[in-house]
Amino acid sequence: MSATFSAAVAELPRLGVGLSGEYESAKKGIDPLWLKRAHPETIHFFEYGGDLEHGLDDTVRAWVREGRPTTYHFLDVNLEDLSDVDDRWLSETRHLAEEINAAWICGDAGRWHFGRRERGHGLLLPPVLCRESALETAEAVARLQSAIGKVCLPENPPAQAFVGDLHILDYFGLVAERADSGLLLDCAHLAIFQHLRGYEPLTGLDGFPLERVVEIHVAGGTEKSLDGFVYIDDTHAPEPVPATWEILEYVVPRAKNLKAIVFECEMNRPEHCLANFERLNRLFPVAG
Repeated sequence: MSATFSAAVAELPRLGVGLSGEYESAKKGIDPLWLKRAHPETIHFFEYGGDLEHGLDDTVRAWVREGRPTTYHFLDVNLEDLSDVDDRWLSETRHLAEEINAAWICGDAGRWHFGRRERGHGLLLPPVLCRESALETAEAVARLQSAIGKVCLPENPPAQAFVGDLHILDYFGLVAERADSGLLLDCAHLAIFQHLRGYEPLTGLDGFPLERVVEIHVAGGTEKSLDGFVYIDDTHAPEPVPATWEILEYVVPRAKNLKAIVFECEMNRPEHCLANFERLNRLFPVAG
């Protein structure tokens, strides 16, 4: 771990357990302000998922007006494609992150759109798991951090098919090394990958740079079957699959620079999620 990353991560706050949300998701799911007031010890920060098309919503603005901490999760840039990290996107994304005083920015390092970035064109594809792609992603992350002036945490994305010969943990380990960045480890997405490849849940973690994991995501998944193909769908249901818990409980005590855990459950009923919020807070209390 480099001195540059060590210095950067030392300046980041320990946020504890947070709730994710996207543009106007509070109108259909969990309102973070309501949850914070009704259950004060449940969440300690809000991770807002945004893009240039939608910008910020009233919920995150109200959260920020109360002086509460946030992070910004981008939903609209292809980190695997260096040309997509253009000056306009960097400038406008920086403005959004600064407006909500985000502690850092993060996002799935795959492809959020195919071809030009167009309104209403949203998808998420994984990167090609090869060395060339990892090096380009690393360069994009480094450019993003330099231009926006905040730590950027690339996240391992979900998928039901992956192309390339690298294990996804080896891919992101290389990205972090070359970009000198931290990482967002999504335990639910990793559980999906391990299941698809026929691996045990903890495969590859013994060689993964856990000291670079700054944030963790946890989410529920649903096992499904299609014509004999059994897979885990990233449904963000209230209950994570057992492999997700196994990964999480292995990583947390070994990730010495961990600052935050996000429970991605915003589209569920709050009462269905409270027990798992409590479990996460026991595992990772806000004051470590």
